[in-house]
Amino acid sequence: MISKGNPVVAADGGFTPPGPGDFDLPPIGGGHETFDWLGQSHYIGVTKPMLQLVLAAVLVFGFFYVTARKQAMVPGRMQFIGEQAYGFVRNSMGRDIIGSHDFMRFVPYLFTLFFFILLNNLFASLPGVQFPTFSRSGMVYALAGMSWIVYNAVGIKKHGFIGYLKLQSVPAGVGGPILLLLVPLEFLSNIVVRPVTLALRLFANMLAGHLLLILFALGGQYLIVEMAIQYAPVGILAWVMFILISFLELLVQFLQAYVFVLLNAMYISGALADEH
Repeated sequence: MISKGNPVVAADGGFTPPGPGDFDLPPIGGGHETFDWLGQSHYIGVTKPMLQLVLAAVLVFGFFYVTARKQAMVPGRMQFIGEQAYGFVRNSMGRDIIGSHDFMRFVPYLFTLFFFILLNNLFASLPGVQFPTFSRSGMVYALAGMSWIVYNAVGIKKHGFIGYLKLQSVPAGVGGPILLLLVPLEFLSNIVVRPVTLALRLFANMLAGHLLLILFALGGQYLIVEMAIQYAPVGILAWVMFILISFLELLVQFLQAYVFVLLNAMYISGALADEH
């Protein structure tokens, strides 16, 4: 039980550590009606992460609409930023991974996915928001599920259903009884497990990083405000760690968006390839 006076002080006077429950935000405007699903209770209503998804979509569209609106021969500052951002995704995650023959039709998807994830990650470090949207696992699984549909649909369209299953399940140049072991493993790895690992990587990093920030921020506050004066230097050190980890989190937020989209490009490339 947490005291009303200070959210980090328990009823017995001890420190209340942050946990996954801190990410289960109630609906906007109040309300505490819940429903049970997959062994957990979930709030009914529009929550802060839901609004962040919509806000990120609007901001990404609005920013790049403004940067691409004029398309002058000599780009201005905004157009230059937009072109550099587009070129980064187009070249490093599209052309270099998928290949020059097929990459262009996937660039809009990869481009939108990267900046949508990046902005939602950066919300964790934005004053006034300070919540990573993808620390909610269901939202990450939705993205991973969409990616799963895209790269499998691409592979099936090119190779046919049976041909695609063979491509993903039967290693090239391998024959004999060893296939009895390798085919199920390849099928699980390439078809079943990929969206799960894709989602878990992003979700776990966003959850753990923000949990660490909460721990150092609230722990430092508790040591300085609630404990004896001799603990104050440790509390100050905790706040210094909070600041340093905040900068590290900015790098992690970018890298996780980059890795998520890079893996998408690799999966699309694998689905289009004639053999593995």
